[in-house]
Amino acid sequence: MSEPLANPYGPQSFPLASPYLQRILRARVYDVAIESPLDPAPNLSRRLGNQVLLKREDLQPVFSFKLRGAYNRMARLSAAELERGVIAASAGNHAQGVALAAQRLGCRAVIVMPVTTPEMKVRSVAARGAEVVLHGDTYDEACTEAKRLEEIGGLTFIHPFDDPEVIAGQGTIGLEILRQCSEPPDAIYVAVGGGGLIAGVAAYVKSLWPRVQVIGVEPIDADAMTRSLACGERVRLEQVGLFADGVAVRQVGELTFELAREYVDAMVTVDTDEICAAIKDVFEDTRSILEPAGALAVAGMKKDVQARALSGRTLVAIACGANMNFDRLLFVAERAELGEEREALLAVEIPEGPGSLRRFCGLLGQHNLTEFSYRLADPQRAHIFVGVQISGRDDTTSLIAGLEQHGFPCLDLSDNELAKLHLCHMVGGRLPPGREGQPPAGKELLYRFEFPERPGALMAFVSALHPNWNISIFHYRNHGADVGRIVVGVQVPDAELEEWRRFLADLPYQHWEETDNPAYQLFLGEASPARPALAALAAS
Repeated sequence: MSEPLANPYGPQSFPLASPYLQRILRARVYDVAIESPLDPAPNLSRRLGNQVLLKREDLQPVFSFKLRGAYNRMARLSAAELERGVIAASAGNHAQGVALAAQRLGCRAVIVMPVTTPEMKVRSVAARGAEVVLHGDTYDEACTEAKRLEEIGGLTFIHPFDDPEVIAGQGTIGLEILRQCSEPPDAIYVAVGGGGLIAGVAAYVKSLWPRVQVIGVEPIDADAMTRSLACGERVRLEQVGLFADGVAVRQVGELTFELAREYVDAMVTVDTDEICAAIKDVFEDTRSILEPAGALAVAGMKKDVQARALSGRTLVAIACGANMNFDRLLFVAERAELGEEREALLAVEIPEGPGSLRRFCGLLGQHNLTEFSYRLADPQRAHIFVGVQISGRDDTTSLIAGLEQHGFPCLDLSDNELAKLHLCHMVGGRLPPGREGQPPAGKELLYRFEFPERPGALMAFVSALHPNWNISIFHYRNHGADVGRIVVGVQVPDAELEEWRRFLADLPYQHWEETDNPAYQLFLGEASPARPALAALAAS
């Protein structure tokens, strides 16, 4: 067993272990839940040099661990409370757990879900007889509405994470892991949203085997627990990423924060590409498709193994959910190769001349092309947007060095969001020079925008754009993902730049200026004889 991590969040004296240990041992979950298997992941184990075990909560009747806590809480309601019914707010998995528990206990259930919830989860909740109310874009907005309806209808609110009985129900997963392992594992990786799962698992595991590391994993754009533990108090996020919608929580619970501060050894944050790669990893070992939140623990485990150079350890990752929207699979497949560092996106400059393109392809050697877009830049040179299969970052570095050595300047765009989301579908056009006799429309500015993906959201965004500014670029693609993503080129006269900045500040959308992005400059920027070469852009 490995040496325990130094807990950066506080002393591990475990004063809260006894009451939660008792709650977990007497939790009522198996009326609705199965004891999920702890399956080996041979491919991941071989690649990572560790024994990787997957706790298969994706195999539960609602394809998520959430029914454990929901049922354990509701099974303790009085007859009068059951008669009045229950209400919950959820992005999907807790909602399905509450709906199943209500169906089993014979009580009314009202579920408030964000409008951004995948349709499959909404249908699944309604199919179990629950009344679905769609409200708001985030869990927090849905929760506020649920609290309002609770007061009006005299319903009992079933919290998705910040309730002792919910925490205890989720803690039965830790009980099962220790029972199923022949020896205690070195580390258990747990997805973190509001904190109910990691609080329950850690409270049980640390009570019996304090040396087992309990490591939380969050998306880098929804890291409320990571920030809270670092600050020593609960932090409320202004924005949360919605790709892993099951953990898109702006503030963790009071109870879950205290338990995490007491028991959690470390937190790991992962990006969207790393989550997509983890979904693919689990599919290759199990032929099951986890939802983004369900694959968080695997993504964090992989990152931690690399960061700490772990080898020969027994590592458990809780695969906590599989409620994946089919439409999202395209986005996952596109990003998985980048997240696994199996694909590189490159901008390559080639001289315009006979045989130059053939010479470039020859230099790729055994690297397979995954994408290829060509654009004539000027009579002397052309720019190519190319995707290449690689075996890791070192392979990318070596490939770029070889190309540049033979006269093909390169720019690595593998981490460039504009290139990954939009440019690969847009290479080909440039803004023409202004016409004589017409007033200048202004310099072209380029921005990326994100907004919650919901019916009518795109039209609402378009309607918000100022009619006096010329739109020179507009690209939107429904990726089947969490948010709508748009890239907009706009021509704003110098005299109106301040008005444009005020307009941006008032928009209820996240935005990033991309005017100086080298990918834009190479492939879409204004036509100009003074256009900088790729080498100059890379140097800048």
